Amino acid sequence: MTPMTMMMMRCPVGELRLVASATALVGVYLPVQVGPAPSEVHAGESPLLARVASQLAEYFAGERHSFDVPLAPRGTAFQQLVWDALGAIPYGALRSYGDLARVLGRPSASRAIGAANGKNPISIIVPCHRVIAASGELAGYAGGLAAKRWLIDHEARHEARHEARHEARHETRPATRAELDGASHDGC
Repeated sequence: MTPMTMMMMRCPVGELRLVASATALVGVYLPVQVGPAPSEVHAGESPLLARVASQLAEYFAGERHSFDVPLAPRGTAFQQLVWDALGAIPYGALRSYGDLARVLGRPSASRAIGAANGKNPISIIVPCHRVIAASGELAGYAGGLAAKRWLIDHEARHEARHEARHEARHETRPATRAELDGASHDGC
């Protein structure tokens, strides 16, 4: 078995357990999630875990919308397929289990997709919190519904701020009197 290192990180949704092999992140576990057995990990730090913690801190500060760390979640081929699809859900967006089933070409597999979603070992970075019930209600989350609600609200707040800043930068403004007076007229 590949040795894994685990580092703890405090954040607004509780204390996260970050778990990595020598080359990739294998888990981000919220306080109520079951992670690897203690015999499978040793406490410590690594450059990779420090990078993950830094990027998560930026995410919680509203400064990061995506992550660029190597991932190696452990799961079945179907789970891997679902987790890859989760990674395509944009920051601040929500999708239903049925939406994911259709994207994956398995429109009747909503329940299986929900089960795979619940087994996602890399919370937040692989954004399983962005998946909701078809009714628009929150549905299961391995990290607890309160954490899911916090993450969704956090992204909505910061996405709205990001859009407002983007619009302000690209907003057209009326011409000033000086600009109008200095403009050439084409006989109009």
